[in-house]
Amino acid sequence: MLAGGDRTRHLRGMDAPATLFDTAAARQRLARALRSGYASFLLDRLADDLDDRLAAVLRSFPTVLDLATPVPVAVPILDRRYPEAKHLRLAPLREPGGNRIVGDPELLPLAPESLDLAVSLLALHGANDLPGTLVQLRRALRPDGLFVGCLLGGATLTELRQSFGQAESEIEGGISPRVAPFAAVREVGALLQRAGFALPVADTDTLTVRYADPFSLMRDLRAMGMTNVLTERRRTPLRRATLLRAAEIYANRFADADGRVRATFEVLWVSGWVPHASQQKPLRPGSAKSRLADALGTIELKPGETGSR
Repeated sequence: MLAGGDRTRHLRGMDAPATLFDTAAARQRLARALRSGYASFLLDRLADDLDDRLAAVLRSFPTVLDLATPVPVAVPILDRRYPEAKHLRLAPLREPGGNRIVGDPELLPLAPESLDLAVSLLALHGANDLPGTLVQLRRALRPDGLFVGCLLGGATLTELRQSFGQAESEIEGGISPRVAPFAAVREVGALLQRAGFALPVADTDTLTVRYADPFSLMRDLRAMGMTNVLTERRRTPLRRATLLRAAEIYANRFADADGRVRATFEVLWVSGWVPHASQQKPLRPGSAKSRLADALGTIELKPGETGSR
């Protein structure tokens, strides 16, 4: 199952495998989810949040891109907010609609400075090279272009991770690779800066979804295409005893008073602008024209002085 983890070493390039995620398997899982009826409740909520965030940006964007959101929930929002714009979507799979490009966000098929706005929902946490993907996106945006996106953070599905870890330790004597090394919010903000984005902002939102039992959560993860696609995942079937023990641990440790169990989804929201001369810049040190002490109505103390005279 998909679970949260620490991506620090992988983002820094230390001891990282060449390919962390099996992208072919990820596409297969998404295609299976779409055939069976995609569970879009999480993306629907995040699309509403995206709409609110774009509402605070009081400007138009001539060319906009939906970058690899698993299903096109952001498309109607972009169509409504920017009706005169040229609309593009980089889709993970073929789908109906115009201006669709089937591709990989790690290999952006876009010319430099060809976009004004790019949005992405729950896609980039599956990139093997997240820093490189952000660099490519920065190059594809024009000066004063904007990127707004969200990805899963390290606390995602912590309950499921803990339950399977304990169950496997008890029954199988070890833990198999089930942990997707998601980034922390500070890391993503730093990556935006490294990629060349100006005015980077990163914040986190924790969503708690309640289920009748752990198996209902697992069914939803399958219906979202969010099962384990780590390249080092165990390829043999999960033992029934391990599954039942994990569900038992989950129900015992993470149930509310009414018996329903909790599932945590940590969502990291990030945004950044491509540098432009019109953007605000920090003042040079020492360029202030008034003292903070005067504004606060207090006495300014020099080094070594005390507050009593």
